[in-house]
Amino acid sequence: YSKISELALAFAIIHSKPPGKSSKEYTEYLAKTVSEQDFGWKRKVEVLEAEVLRLRQELLLNRISPRFCLKNRKQDTSAETHLDRESINPTSYSSQLEDSGCDVCNDSTFDSLGIASDFHQSEHNVNTSKLWLERVPPLNLCHTSKEQSLTAPVQFLQRLLEIRKLSEGGILQADFSELENDSFTICDSVSQLLDGLTLFYNSPKFPVPSFLTEGVSVLISLITDTKLSNHVLKKCFKKMEEFKKNLIQIILRNRSVNRFQALHSVSQTLGLLARNNILRNSLILLLLSEVRQFAEQLLQAHQVQSVYDITQYENIFLLCMILEQLLQNETQESNISSSDYGGEEKIKFLKNLDQIILHLSDEFPLFSLYLWRVSVLLNSGQMQ
Repeated sequence: YSKISELALAFAIIHSKPPGKSSKEYTEYLAKTVSEQDFGWKRKVEVLEAEVLRLRQELLLNRISPRFCLKNRKQDTSAETHLDRESINPTSYSSQLEDSGCDVCNDSTFDSLGIASDFHQSEHNVNTSKLWLERVPPLNLCHTSKEQSLTAPVQFLQRLLEIRKLSEGGILQADFSELENDSFTICDSVSQLLDGLTLFYNSPKFPVPSFLTEGVSVLISLITDTKLSNHVLKKCFKKMEEFKKNLIQIILRNRSVNRFQALHSVSQTLGLLARNNILRNSLILLLLSEVRQFAEQLLQAHQVQSVYDITQYENIFLLCMILEQLLQNETQESNISSSDYGGEEKIKFLKNLDQIILHLSDEFPLFSLYLWRVSVLLNSGQMQ
């Protein structure tokens, strides 16, 4: 039946083709027309799905705190002006724009990422974000498709964070148990936010768009909130893990000539994610795995005198710096149980590490030094 149908379709195309066109050209024209129609329907479906999610978001907010939804409609338009002026981390982003982006060994530049010596003491970003979270603009979907990929989930999560803040201050009554009853809405909103951030980090633009900094700030506020973070991680932990893996691969695989400016933005986000203890522990394990695999590949290439990926070698140092700082902060806080890093990944990393360092130290002294420093932190008394 299938063959007969295909044959009948071929005859129909041949008989109906206009003069001056071959059967092949007419077939390609029809295929293109059908694919365009399919694309139009897909776009309509995406718009309808976005509208359904928006309605579910409003319904969830109304269930959590009906009074908030009534008050939110009375907000003045000054909030939008306030949002346009506010920058989540103006110092760090402006310093990135002024820098040529070619210096990856400058300590002061690395400090601006929020993952240097004062990693956990740099709370300016979160405090600044709380200022504009008190005045959230009304939901507006009139944006370009790329911007909307971040704007729509950010506005919903901003409202959720504001309800949390107002309820904590006793201004509003809120029932956050509703988050358990509607796991789809919160999970899909966070997934959209993470996908939007990944999209922009894959194709970064400078100066950094304001809605990108807002998206990062909302994400960090969400995962560091004592009440909401449990709900988010419970439902979206796999998505968060995928997001971290994507950021790590963006750092490793970027081959543009002047790439360090963009990579610093990505590494900053990775460092900020580590403010959540659960995400920090899993991030350390991911970084240990990537650094170990690269060290083994580099040793193999060195032993057989084959060519190695020089770009990836340059990029690996950002991961090494993040890993070292995370381990150093953990050691200083002394809040790790013996089981956290006594597992398989730590054993794999330390196995034959002395031999790897010995063979690589002459040709790759800086990388060998980083491996040694990480091993010292892993073997320190607080980490055992």
